[in-house]
Amino acid sequence: MSVIAVLALDGVPGPHLTTPAMVFGAASRQHPGVEYEVRLCAAPGLRMVRAPAPLPVSLPWGLDGLEDADVVLIAGHAGHRDVPPASVRAALHTAAGRGARIAAVGTGVFTLAATGLLDERRATTGWRYTGDLATRHPGIDVDPLGTVVEDGSFLTAAGMFGGLDVCLRVLHRDHGATVAGETARQLITPLQLDADEVQNTIEREVLDGSGLEPTLRWLKTRLDQAVTLTEMAAHARTSTSSLTRRFRTHTGRTPVQYLLHARVSEARRLLTETDLPVEQIAIRTGFTSPAVLRRHFRILTGTTPRAYRQAHRAEPAPQAQG
Repeated sequence: MSVIAVLALDGVPGPHLTTPAMVFGAASRQHPGVEYEVRLCAAPGLRMVRAPAPLPVSLPWGLDGLEDADVVLIAGHAGHRDVPPASVRAALHTAAGRGARIAAVGTGVFTLAATGLLDERRATTGWRYTGDLATRHPGIDVDPLGTVVEDGSFLTAAGMFGGLDVCLRVLHRDHGATVAGETARQLITPLQLDADEVQNTIEREVLDGSGLEPTLRWLKTRLDQAVTLTEMAAHARTSTSSLTRRFRTHTGRTPVQYLLHARVSEARRLLTETDLPVEQIAIRTGFTSPAVLRRHFRILTGTTPRAYRQAHRAEPAPQAQG
């Protein structure tokens, strides 16, 4: 049985607490072998739920509910710009350290960002807050579109229907496209004759976004190679136009733009973690020359590789012996 721990801070919207139970409960009831436990966990200071009027609340779990959770889902909440309690930050670091998946919805992304766990990663939040998130946490690559963003074991999404998107994405990861798709159809009941097409679109986008992950991992192993759009589409087993649509929807970038950002991100890592000269870093990250690396690096980071290395190296890397 998989454990989903929903972390609630003060002023959490009511739907953020009920959606996970709705999604995982529906999947468990309809599909033999699919079993989830959803825990509602109160962070220190939780007093009220917005539903939409403020209501006092008492949840059955505290932070102890996160200790063995497979997924920790941070709900949106009021006061998201405040620094979260130290106990919350520690609990999230512990969960991430033992390999739990960490998801955050809407303004809950600010709480996850405050832990530092999203630094050097891609993330999103509700479109009204993406600018604020980028300003407050410049180490995060913020997706301005507010669609679901998955980076390693971290998932982030906009508010409102973001919780539904995240839960369906987790369900797809755990049990595949059929279970996630059928659960989505069960939850999104048609209210008019053309609503089936709306269902199909939502289901397709959720599953298409999940289906990009193998290709994203494949690209990361080929940053030093000249990879064409045709080769990317062939790996994803789709057309170039479909691949471009899926990349734009779920990353906010074209495949080529995504590859460029991935190369610069790897260059940033090599600059801070190694003593490799820029010439070798350019080769390892697929740029045709150090000058091309410098040009794209300045465009995307606002600084030069040398200045970036000096600013982000805590101490020199050990020199090779011999």
